[in-house]
Amino acid sequence: MEEEITNDNKDQYLKGRGAQFNPKNRFLKNEKVREQIESIDDWTEPNSATVYLEDHAKGLVNKVDSPDVGMWYSMNPYQGCEHGCIYCYARNVHEYWGYSAGLDFERKIIVKKNAPELLRKFLMNKNWECVPIALSGNTDCYQPAEKKFELTKRILEVCNEFNQPVGMITKNAGILRDTKLLQEMAKKKLVSVLVSITSFNEDLRRAMEPRTTTAKQRLRVIRELSEAGVRAGVMLGPMIPGLNEHEMQRIMEAASANGATFSAYTFIRLNGAIKLIFHDWLYKNFPDRADKVWHLIENGHGGQVNDSRYGVRMRGEGPISDLVGQQFKKYNKIYKLNAERWELDCSNFRRPGEQGRLF
Repeated sequence: MEEEITNDNKDQYLKGRGAQFNPKNRFLKNEKVREQIESIDDWTEPNSATVYLEDHAKGLVNKVDSPDVGMWYSMNPYQGCEHGCIYCYARNVHEYWGYSAGLDFERKIIVKKNAPELLRKFLMNKNWECVPIALSGNTDCYQPAEKKFELTKRILEVCNEFNQPVGMITKNAGILRDTKLLQEMAKKKLVSVLVSITSFNEDLRRAMEPRTTTAKQRLRVIRELSEAGVRAGVMLGPMIPGLNEHEMQRIMEAASANGATFSAYTFIRLNGAIKLIFHDWLYKNFPDRADKVWHLIENGHGGQVNDSRYGVRMRGEGPISDLVGQQFKKYNKIYKLNAERWELDCSNFRRPGEQGRLF
């Protein structure tokens, strides 16, 4: 039975967080509820500091079976993301770890400390036939945790050593720390970077993506990476009717002017617990237009706010989503995005100690 959406929670708004509560984990039969102040000694306050939970993972690279996400394999050194983007589809994955997709996703970050070693072991497997790997396909590999743990940097160093190509997506300017490494990889066509930009409206950005860098800084990322010879593009995702879809042209124009050569987009979809989290956030932040936005999202998914069908779920269907798709195609042509045929190069993959390929 689907969980009912309500707006009964009128507590003080938690600044610096996207989600405002922890929806129930669908995999857990029991949940901890605070009924009296003195009843639970280890109770964690809703807006407590972010906690890093170090994990000795058994694996890193995962095969992606979804045919409409543009990747074959992905690797994620972090689970959970402090950026707190309210719409993030990765929130639901946190439930598999025993946490909530809400506040837990933003404040309980699982750190795979042995990620670089796991990647090296994976690439040394003789059965691995080189294809590009997405870094990350789930949470942002340059989220604030990266500044402390540097797992993404070490993963890139392994990829550079093996000539293993990677496709990256981020909305954090922290990626510029690794410009020289990315530049070296780019010379061998081993890396491609998508920078996510959803809005130039700072009020919207702070509410929707509370712990992320500004759109201006993300344009700087595109510009500096492009100037360094790294192929950079812009991800417009998600486009939300009534909130940010009208900014599509401005974002694509600015990204192109700063050196972006390709683009991608998604239409908002609210699967699993994200439906509850987003609904609560929407009505608290935009009560004047919440009904309109919610109904526009429904109109983009055949009367629902989510669609799990491959080939449809990422683009939506109906007049609203069709209009967004038409605009995307139009502005791609105008600003010459996706005009070139370009692929990451897998031909030079080698394991340390192996001789170069003769043919």
